[in-house]
Amino acid sequence: MPFLSTHSSAARRGPLLAVALLLSLLSAPPAGASEPVAWKLDPVHTRVMFAVSHAGFSRAIGTVSGSDGGFLFDPGDWSGARLVVEVPLTRLDLGDADWNRAALAGNLLDADDFPTARFVSTTVTARDPEHARVCGDLTLHGVTRPLCMDVTVNAVERHPMPPFRLTAGFAATATLSRSDYGIDAWSSMIGDEVELRIEAEATRASRAFAERLLQAATNEAAPAPPAPETGSQPEPGPTP
Repeated sequence: MPFLSTHSSAARRGPLLAVALLLSLLSAPPAGASEPVAWKLDPVHTRVMFAVSHAGFSRAIGTVSGSDGGFLFDPGDWSGARLVVEVPLTRLDLGDADWNRAALAGNLLDADDFPTARFVSTTVTARDPEHARVCGDLTLHGVTRPLCMDVTVNAVERHPMPPFRLTAGFAATATLSRSDYGIDAWSSMIGDEVELRIEAEATRASRAFAERLLQAATNEAAPAPPAPETGSQPEPGPTP
């Protein structure tokens, strides 16, 4: 009788254990699957370079430093990659104070009313583990239009200087038409096509930062990228 009682109990538990095991397998992520890693841009080592024709004589070259934002990315896997970044146009530097003021004036970038440019990715198409086409929406001068960038992974490894943080480095290129964004003054002097080159570094960020990043990327009304984490590196001072 004790044997029959034990056997009966085991028989009753068998189907329940099978159902529980099936549910756990269905709810578990596929083998090898993981959430994309969050990264926060380093504003000191992230810079946007732009080049535009100067009356056909040369290509004026300027830079903008101090970009803020972050992205989701797993080295070698672009499937979950997302990017949200803001570029402070008031940090523009063409190498001359008068030229800087002219570029930021109301008839061109109008930095008083539109002090930042914002890019939010919408699609990321991998070409290989180190290269991808990142497309999204660029908001510049109060106008939002699609923009695509060709992105290259430079390196993802421990930084050689203390505190030896895991660091990701990227390069990107893109081309835009300034008139598409309503910046069409001085067309006889300033070319319409603007070439962009971005060099960026970022360090690992928390999952909370990643959640804020995703919220900013999916909320069209969000005015700014995720707030910096406590203890993060401060934005550098004005460029001389």
